[in-house]
Amino acid sequence: MKSSHHHRAPLISSSSSSSSSSSSNNSFVSRLLLLLTLLPVSLACLAFILQWRGGGLADPASASVRSSTSVPGGSDLNHEVFPGMETVSSVSPKAHQSSSDCSNLARSSSPSFPYYGDWKFGVDTSLKPKICITTSTSAGLDQILPWMFYHKVLGVSTFFLFVEGKAATPSISKVLESIPGVKVIYRTKELEEKQAKSRIWNETWLSSFFYKPCNYELFVKQSLNMEMAIVMARDAGMDWILHLDTDELIYPAGAREYSLRRLLLDVPPNVDMVIFPNYESSVERDDIKDPFTEVSMFKKNYDHLPKDTYFGMYKEATRNNPNYFLTYGNGKSVARVQDHLRPNGAHRWHNYMKTPNEIKLEEAAVLHYTYAKFSDFTSRRDRCGCKPTKEDVKRCFMLDFDRSAFIIASTATEEEMLSWYREHVVWGDKEVKTKLLRKGILTRIYSPMVVIQALKESGVFSSVVSSVSTNLSKKKFLSSMHKSNSSRSTASESLPAKENKSEGISARHLLGAESAVPPLSPPGMEHAKFSQRNSRF
Repeated sequence: MKSSHHHRAPLISSSSSSSSSSSSNNSFVSRLLLLLTLLPVSLACLAFILQWRGGGLADPASASVRSSTSVPGGSDLNHEVFPGMETVSSVSPKAHQSSSDCSNLARSSSPSFPYYGDWKFGVDTSLKPKICITTSTSAGLDQILPWMFYHKVLGVSTFFLFVEGKAATPSISKVLESIPGVKVIYRTKELEEKQAKSRIWNETWLSSFFYKPCNYELFVKQSLNMEMAIVMARDAGMDWILHLDTDELIYPAGAREYSLRRLLLDVPPNVDMVIFPNYESSVERDDIKDPFTEVSMFKKNYDHLPKDTYFGMYKEATRNNPNYFLTYGNGKSVARVQDHLRPNGAHRWHNYMKTPNEIKLEEAAVLHYTYAKFSDFTSRRDRCGCKPTKEDVKRCFMLDFDRSAFIIASTATEEEMLSWYREHVVWGDKEVKTKLLRKGILTRIYSPMVVIQALKESGVFSSVVSSVSTNLSKKKFLSSMHKSNSSRSTASESLPAKENKSEGISARHLLGAESAVPPLSPPGMEHAKFSQRNSRF
């Protein structure tokens, strides 16, 4: 019995020790769980006490809404600072921690851009740099207003609109004239006579485009309008001037904030011209009505892609079309307003006395919404009276796709046109689309869509239109039209008369007779073959 008891003693001792250790572990775990439970509760209570003692936290969006309702007429909104429009001194370091404000827009449960209730956009005149956009357009308000106010959000303060056709009708032009910072120039007989005296007609850089119809005529007209806009920009104290069509939006990627003003503020002072490579809209449906708010997929520019990717995926990206892009691929540019500045076609600027120092942006781009609507086929066809033959379209259009589209729109039935549009424009093949998105040829860009949709929801566009219709009686309207007709001739006086001919000749002798830069297609496969041949030597 003693022996048996002797052998059991160690077992009892071991069991007692294990039980004690287990109890100790359970006690430690319980205390740890209690600590983890109490810690966040304590922090939450502390935060509540601090907030309560500090008088609460103000919601900027709500404060903006309250200010607009508490002040008659919402006059306080004139002093609201919107994205991309704050002065340099007013931007706090925290503001630079985010490269874009679009994530805040997407997450906000408050009304988007509540300070846009005042569509006049009271902008501080001390803002630098001062940016203006010039365009030649015949579009309607449904396209011009979103385009214009989107660029106001980006920091553009002044617009020189050369209008004709639909854009020049009283119902549209009066709305445009009512917007602060907008100068409307009509294509009157006086304007045409003044432009006929421009020095451009005596120079060689644009001469290859003279006296040709359709796109060539538009190209010359745009150049003459740009020349006039330079004078107006200088008189208005602008720092930068940009020529942009109303189917194009600036995408300021790479800037510290979603702002063209910020982007140009960071440009070195010795740079005369900044080139924005263009991305082209890639529609996924054939029933697009509002491209700015319905299109989010774009084809990236050659300049923003690795060359191996570009040429490796060229066939899939082109889809049996003449070129990588449907239309142009050489981007647009913004120029510093300075002496002797001149246009160099619709895509570039130049200088009579020097070769401009230019840079090309690596991230920012121009988003070109080309052929985004099926109706674009017929509208382009109706603007040109050329014969739908392969020979005659070369006389009217510079780019291959425009020529093919014009022939189809002029000869095919509605059903045939739609079928052709789906095959050459609409991206319906999900497999190819996914592949090109993964390779980076195609990309998704939502920021412009978010901004314009927010502007629309805040009532900016409707406010502009209703303001004109309610404030102008029929008598006042007719009176203002009379004044408008008088101002047209006054506006046309801003165009510079033909300057000293010898000055132009000496400048051309110094710089060479450089031709205007037309809309150019992106590099094709022959470019890759040429590069390979050169690399062997």
